[in-house]
This record gives sequence, C-alpha cells and structure tokens, in this order.
Amino acid sequence: NRLIDGSILKLYTSHWPSERWQEYEPLLNFCRDNGIKLVASGTPLQVKRTVQAEGIGGLSKAERKEYAPPAGSGFISGFRSGRSFIENITSTRDSPFGPNSYLSAQARVVDDYTMSQIVMKELNGRDPPGLLIVVAGASHLIYGSRGTGVPARVSKKLPKKGQVVVLLDPERQSIRREGQIPVADFLWYSAAKTCTRNCFDRAEIARVMNAAGRRPEALPQDLQKGIDLGVVSPEILQNFFDLDKNPVMTELIHRFQGFRERLLADPKFLQRLAIEEAISISTTLLAQYERRKGRFFEEIDYVLTDTIRGSVVDFFTVWLPAPTISVLSFTDNDSGQSLGFVRGLLGSLPDNAFQKNTFGQNWNMNQRVAAVIVGGLKLAGVGFISSVGAGVSSDLLYAARGVLKPSVSVGAGRKRAPVLKSAAVYSCFLGTSANLRYQIIAGLLEHRLGESLATQYNQPLLAGLLSFVARTANSYLGTQFSAHSSHFTAALLKSTAQPNTP
Repeated sequence: NRLIDGSILKLYTSHWPSERWQEYEPLLNFCRDNGIKLVASGTPLQVKRTVQAEGIGGLSKAERKEYAPPAGSGFISGFRSGRSFIENITSTRDSPFGPNSYLSAQARVVDDYTMSQIVMKELNGRDPPGLLIVVAGASHLIYGSRGTGVPARVSKKLPKKGQVVVLLDPERQSIRREGQIPVADFLWYSAAKTCTRNCFDRAEIARVMNAAGRRPEALPQDLQKGIDLGVVSPEILQNFFDLDKNPVMTELIHRFQGFRERLLADPKFLQRLAIEEAISISTTLLAQYERRKGRFFEEIDYVLTDTIRGSVVDFFTVWLPAPTISVLSFTDNDSGQSLGFVRGLLGSLPDNAFQKNTFGQNWNMNQRVAAVIVGGLKLAGVGFISSVGAGVSSDLLYAARGVLKPSVSVGAGRKRAPVLKSAAVYSCFLGTSANLRYQIIAGLLEHRLGESLATQYNQPLLAGLLSFVARTANSYLGTQFSAHSSHFTAALLKSTAQPNTP
C-alpha cells in the first residue's frame, strides 16, 4: 500500500549483510511500483538468535509450537541423523549470527519450517488459487522436494500443489558433480553478469565425452578442472576432440599449454604460423640476395643469421597477438600472493585487443587498450633480445672469418652501429608498428571477419585467402618500415663514428 519507503524497510534488515539488501531492493521496489502483494516469511529475529545461541531447546513452549517442526515430522529426526547433509548446505553467509555449526543447522530447520508454514497458509487462503513466488536463499530451496528445505516441507503437506525450483546465480553455489541430485529444476543465468563457473550444461558435456569415448581423467589438467568448475563449453570440448584426431595436433595440445590455448581459440593457428614463416623466410632471402648479389653464397653464414633472427621474430609476432582460450584464471588457486597477483593482472587482459569475449571474460575498452600496450612491450622485448643476439652472432662470425680466412677481406672497412642502439630501434619498431598491425590481422581480420566468413557464410576458402593476402601485404609493409629503421640505424652509425687519427 506504499505506506513505507525503501529506507524504512531497510531498517528491518539491519542484521543483513549490505550486499543482501542490494540484491532484494530492486525486487521489492518492483513489487511496490506494480501493486504486487508481498508476504514476509522469515523467522522473527529474536527467535533465530535464541536458536543460534541455545538451540531449539532454548525456545519457550509457545515458540517451539509455532516455529519448530513437531516431533515425528521427519524433519527434526532428519537433521539429527543427517547432520552432515544439513551442515553441507548451511553457509555462514546465510547464518549471520554464529559460526557454521550444529546450532546453525537447528536455526536452518526453524527457518525452513517457519517459511513453509507461511507459504502453505498463503496458498490455502487464496481464492481463486494463484501463482505464489517464494524468493529465498538457495540453501532454503536446493534439492527441491528431495531435500529438507521449504519445497520438501510444502510438498509433504500439499502434494497436489505443483512447484518449481529456480536457482538464481547458480555459479555462486556449490558445484554439483555428475550423478548427484540436481540442486534445482532450472538454473537462471543473466546476460548482464559475466559467468565464472557452472556456466554450461553438464549433461551436454557428458554427452560430448561419451560420443568421443573419452574420460575426464585423460584430459589435460586445466581442462579437467575447467569441466569440474563448469567453465568449459561443449563446443570447446568438441574442438579439442576434433584436434586430437590429428597425430601432430595431439602432441601439441597435450604437451604444450600455449599451443592448446591458441588452437582451441583458432584451429587454423598452425596454418597462419606456417604462412607467416614462409613469407618471412622468402622475403628475407630475397632481400639478402639483392643486397649481397655475387657474395650471397660466400657469406651464407651471415645470410642464415639474419634469416633465423627474422624467423624467430615472426614466430612471436604470430604467437603473442593470437587469440587464446584459457581456464587458468579459474583453476589456478595454488599460486603465492605475489605470483597470483601478476597472473591475475595479466589473465584479466585479452591476448589480442580485438578478441571476442569468452566465458568468464567481458573485456572493456580499458582492458583492450591495455592489451595493446602489454602486447607491444612483449614484442619490444622480443625485438631487443633478438637484435642483440643477431648483432653478437654477426660479430662472432666476422671474428671467426678473420681467424679462419685471414686472406679474405670480407667485410673490409666494415662499420656497424652500436648493438644496443640498433636493438633499441628495432624493439621500438616491433613494439609499436608491428604490434598494432599484427593485433589487427589476428583479431579483426582473422578472428572476427575470417571466422564469420567461414561459419556464417560457409566461405572457408575466402577466409583463408583473406588471411594470406593480409599477411603478405603486411610483410611487404613491414619491410618498408624496416628499411626506414635501417636508415635511422645508419644515421646512428655516422653519429657515433670517430675520425681516424694518424
């Protein structure tokens, strides 16, 4: 009747945790604004405090008659003989007045009995009969008529009344193993909230496992834990089994977690890696031949050094920005605090800034921008280390040539830019230009556009052609940028060169 507002009603729930009021307030406001009758069904606070402190025996005779189930009802004896079951579904969050103990279990029985009496009174008093929605904590309702909570008590007294248990926010509840009694008739998931566990139908997971003739124990540990937590979808599991049919893929996805994460997100990852390496090696060899002409085979050791450096760098330019599917953020709870913080920080960012949201992940714009920056730092580190390694290898080869073939004047008058300065230039090039280009190719063109062409429009050949053309054009563009950086390195050489003195 709108006689009180939310602030006054909240005073009656001062013993609740603040987050519980935040959960109920929108529902209460909705009922008030739409003229829906509300019926309070909880146990009086003082009665609950007494049971928490002294048990049911601490209640007066009148209170026991009103709030405690009678002896022989099957529920008093139920919690005495089935103590472990009641304690299993009792949580400290639902019993704010004391620890999770045998007294808390008695308070749970009193709560359930009181609520069931009010529900039955409301049902019997309706003319004509109508729908009654009971909103309560999950521990009051789980296991439905096969449990010991409110639905079981109502079902025993009013067996002809149909009832359905819908578990809200199921991921917050305890995780059900295969073969256990279902906790509810339906599980309610909201698209407004990112799911972090119990996200998929376990019966469908079991069907995929049985169809493949596999057992969970044969899967990699992260997938095993992911299935237990309910964060591995049937589609991901099916992709894993499809990949497992190829002997080469089997070796990669079982032995190497990095390959497994990337192949689950993109089964064509190895094809993209092979295309990139083929383009890289071909363009590097052509550039080396143009540069050395007749000295190409004579200086093949230098050619191989540069080619290997380019091949390693191109491997990481494909590897690092590739979209991934990982369940480590859900399953790895054994790390120390500092390691867990770093793992959690990096795990909260996508490997590719344009990657689609996956289960348990709903990346915002800030996280995607951070992914570009972190990816750039990783590629910059790869560029710096590879450039230093190539420079040192080249110097060692030059020195070895001087010892083995002192008569050959290869590289006479050879001038080289300082190794660290040239490495810094190259790392900046990879961390900025190359990083952004490969993020776009792997995320936008291949992961989003290419996947849509292959799945929605059934054009896998067009998707493959798009990937090949994009990577070829990118390699050419990268060569042009690299040439500009080489000119800059040459300028560094001139600025650091010292004049000869007699």
